Amino acid sequence: VPKKCQKAREHFGTVRTQLESLKFHEHWRFVLQRLVFLAAFVVYLESETLVTREAVAEILGIEADRERGFHLDIEDYLSGVLTLASELARLAVNSVTAGDYSRPLRISTFINELDSGFRLLNLKNDSLRKRYDGLKYDVKKIEEVVYDLSIRGLNKEATVGAGGEK
Repeated sequence: VPKKCQKAREHFGTVRTQLESLKFHEHWRFVLQRLVFLAAFVVYLESETLVTREAVAEILGIEADRERGFHLDIEDYLSGVLTLASELARLAVNSVTAGDYSRPLRISTFINELDSGFRLLNLKNDSLRKRYDGLKYDVKKIEEVVYDLSIRGLNKEATVGAGGEK
């Protein structure tokens, strides 16, 4: 994983060069959202933490603040983070298939914290709200994986987490 993350980070250099030439932000929203997801996924794989908007802007070589020019809107950042949640739900399932029974529990903790953060936001009835509504399915999918692990006794930590007792 570290070698793959390093290779991915090398590709962000090319992305930075290409983004410098963009002038009309609205035409590139989907691309920026996808790039946020990719940066967030690399950072998650490296450290199992959520990348900040400022860190993503730095990785992409653009501004975090609108006043400073071509920038990363908060909505694009949040959309990319929601895409990360969907990919982590897939990773939880694939981790079990690969015999890694502790990763789904760590992913579950991360996604639940992410969900708690999104619940604090007052999202309008727009595309971001619809994407957020999909997060509950990602949470449920991961919870099912963790529950299945605990039922089968494949992960001691999952058993502790699911039952709430040691």
